[in-house]
Amino acid sequence: MQVLDAEPVTSYAYKASLIGSARRFELTEDGLSWHIGGRSGLWRYDEISAIRLSFRPSSMQQHRFRADISHTGGGRIAILSTSWQTAALMAPQDNGFRQFIVALHERMAKAGSRATLTAGLGRKTYAAVLACLALLTVAMSGLLIRALLTGEFAGVLFILGFAALFTWQVGGFVRRNQPRSYSFDQLPRSLLP
Repeated sequence: MQVLDAEPVTSYAYKASLIGSARRFELTEDGLSWHIGGRSGLWRYDEISAIRLSFRPSSMQQHRFRADISHTGGGRIAILSTSWQTAALMAPQDNGFRQFIVALHERMAKAGSRATLTAGLGRKTYAAVLACLALLTVAMSGLLIRALLTGEFAGVLFILGFAALFTWQVGGFVRRNQPRSYSFDQLPRSLLP
């Protein structure tokens, strides 16, 4: 009789806030085990109904990723790629986050999961972001034209500098969070650290 080796347990933990305990997750043979505050549970891989990967920078950490995992029973878990260390420091956990998310997808695929896999923002939210950016572009273009017509070249330089900085900061967010679907074997690289 041959005994098969069990898959190793893959784990990940992070602190979502400065106060409070760490959120811990493990990928076991039975499913995704989670411990958040005083609550815990086990979701079988075939009970996970959806995963949404997104890029969510914050003021304390400009390079932050998020995975929202939904259960068929209605629960939802958010997993972040950063962890609070001190009142002024949020540390990235890029390698651990990436390995955990990739391993979760692999185990769900082995379990025959039919989960909906999406990346980026929701379509309505993304459309609202694009509409706001279009309005801002029209307003900034109007200011630029007015500054050129009145000969305010310092204002022209300021507007151009602001537009370049804004495009650099917000452009990456918009590009990475474009709504799309993906498959278990083709995870979106732009949404993994």
